[in-house]
Amino acid sequence: MARQDDIRDENGRLLRELHGVTLAAIVEYLVAHLGWEALGERVPVNCFTSNPSVKSSLTFLRRTPWARTKVEQLYIELRSRELQTRG
Repeated sequence: MARQDDIRDENGRLLRELHGVTLAAIVEYLVAHLGWEALGERVPVNCFTSNPSVKSSLTFLRRTPWARTKVEQLYIELRSRELQTRG
């Protein structure tokens, strides 16, 4: 069984490296799969819990490295599970 760090996307790229995945795509994926409420529970920041929008989230995440790291790690975790179950 492959480790989570070794999961590759449909293009063969290591998922953990996030090649070609924009921050907007990450936020949109998380909102589509979790919803704003669950996203705000996992990463408790106002841009996800108080009048959330993709635009405000991107502005905040681009200026706040620790929050962006948490969001990217959550994306990697969810995409890894998704790709493993397809595999």
